[in-house]
Amino acid sequence: MCLVWENLTVELPSKTSGSARKLLSDLCGYAEPGHIMAIMGPSGSGKSTLLDSLAGRLSSNVKMSGKVLINANRSSTDCRDISYVTQEDFFLGTLTVRETITYSAHLRLPRKMTKQEIHSVVDNIIMEMGLQDCADTKIGNWHSRGISTGEKKRLSIGVETLTNPHVLFLDEPTTGLDSASAFFVIRALRNMAYDGKAVICSIHQPSSDVFSLLDDLLLLSAGETVYFGEAKMAVKFFAEAGFPCPTRRNPSDHFLRCINLDFDIIAEALLRYQNICAIPESSSYPVNIRTAEIRETLIEKYKCSEFSNNTRRRIQEISEDPAIKPNKRINASSWKQLSTLTHRSFVNMHRDIGYYWLRMALYVLISISIGVLFFNIGTDQGTILERAKCVCFSYGFMICLSCGGVPFFIEEMKVFRRERFGGDYGEAVLVLSNFFSSFPYLVAISLLSGTIIYYMVKFHPGFPHHAFFCINLFCCLSVIETCMMIAASLVPTALMGIGVGTGVIVLMMMASEIFRPVPDLPKIFWRYPVSYISFATWAIQGEYKNEMIGREFDPFLPGNSKLKGETVLQTVFGVPLSHSKWWDLTALLLLSLTHRLVLYMVLKYKDRIALKFPRLHADKTLQHLAMRVSKAGERLSSSKRHDPQHPLSSQEGLRSPIP
Repeated sequence: MCLVWENLTVELPSKTSGSARKLLSDLCGYAEPGHIMAIMGPSGSGKSTLLDSLAGRLSSNVKMSGKVLINANRSSTDCRDISYVTQEDFFLGTLTVRETITYSAHLRLPRKMTKQEIHSVVDNIIMEMGLQDCADTKIGNWHSRGISTGEKKRLSIGVETLTNPHVLFLDEPTTGLDSASAFFVIRALRNMAYDGKAVICSIHQPSSDVFSLLDDLLLLSAGETVYFGEAKMAVKFFAEAGFPCPTRRNPSDHFLRCINLDFDIIAEALLRYQNICAIPESSSYPVNIRTAEIRETLIEKYKCSEFSNNTRRRIQEISEDPAIKPNKRINASSWKQLSTLTHRSFVNMHRDIGYYWLRMALYVLISISIGVLFFNIGTDQGTILERAKCVCFSYGFMICLSCGGVPFFIEEMKVFRRERFGGDYGEAVLVLSNFFSSFPYLVAISLLSGTIIYYMVKFHPGFPHHAFFCINLFCCLSVIETCMMIAASLVPTALMGIGVGTGVIVLMMMASEIFRPVPDLPKIFWRYPVSYISFATWAIQGEYKNEMIGREFDPFLPGNSKLKGETVLQTVFGVPLSHSKWWDLTALLLLSLTHRLVLYMVLKYKDRIALKFPRLHADKTLQHLAMRVSKAGERLSSSKRHDPQHPLSSQEGLRSPIP
């Protein structure tokens, strides 16, 4: 299965200036089965943009023109023959390598496959990726050490090849790896290419050993093609262009040195330093030429070269072949996805002590502390406010502790984004599976905390009142957990998530019965609408009714009549009796459902909406950068004496501008 791109141009429109910035300019090329093609270039040259364009992952705020064909058909992201390995490796650290691949297999592979067939596929992937020694080792997280970075990268590749794709994209697969790990990763890709796959990867600066494993090479500079063809022929092309690679230099280092415009800036700074310090300029090399001129020369040489003609000819041959439609992606059924994801989330929550177990211990400790402070509070009139304080402290502390789950929610969101882009499952499956997997833990927290507080304080006796207290607490925790997940899906870091989550909690608590009765709140904003959408308002009002209705409090002086709880609710707390506590509980349940729906909407539309807001900032940034580049160019060309000294035509080697 061949991939072809012809006259591919990607532009970033600008609303402020009216012009568009070209990210890629008129690129042509192809990738064939059995070949590894590397996309190389300096930072900002368009490697990731090209990879996203070919894989159908471009953002909606850019415009793409040209052709991208798979076997003479339009490329589509909904294709089982394409897989994409991102630069970041996001996994659940509590799972082993085998478990991670197995869960992904159950999510990705067709529903007709049996368990034995799925396990066979998993074993083959482990063998192909060389992960046998760490197959039963946990990936590792904040409290346990796991597999190495190289093994994690091979695991990422293995997960994406479960569907046996014909075209595999990889974004910087060797970034952050040492030379040995990088070699093993590329060797694994080399073996996959031998199986008939077309492997396309962006790579920054490979070692000579890694470079020797590559079949084809695409060199980019500022979005333009410097060279496309066989990797081993690139040295010949540079030599014919007048910039031969020294005999003992890594070819990739030489190529990037020739086309990286940053060297002009470095050389200018060095020459300015030499002039200030009166250091004589070196003239031991025969040819001195600026990097910008080298780049322009190479681009023009390539356009007129036989390499470019061969590329056009081969693209025409591939495009004329009979069209073969790529296989449509066939995932597991929605029910299987839900059950698999629920089981995986439950296992992750069970193994990660910080997810719920640590918080559960804190909940119990705080519950015991509250029980001791308000132990056997009594039934005289002086304890009315004490009971209210106990209810407010109980719900307040329980709600605040939910912020501790934000870091774990953020890690789950990272895994979700990777798997959603891969088409493993949708947003609705994640929202439901998270609720089902967290349900037992929230029930346990509610029962333990509610029972300890209820019987130590001696709240309203009777099992129905105790059950309401626990159910009310569960619904409140369910709402705030969903709020924390929404915060985690909107922010990139745990600290920001905790900050946003804490702000939401404080806002909701301020509009509840804790500080002022709801009827006494300012009508604008605080009472309408915040008090009605605050989960704390409904939870505390419901518990006030559960505790006060049907109770009588002893008078201060003997012989006086007892004070009814209903009277206390209306006169002291301002809680209306127009609806029962079950209405408040129903409102909490509706809020829980609404927050889950909001979470679904955020997960589904966040990326689309987010692209519209940074556009103005991005346009201004691009204008600023363009002005800086223009000024830098003027400084570079202002004096011939200050041209950077780049002896690139010398066979003896390149002289670095930095001593």
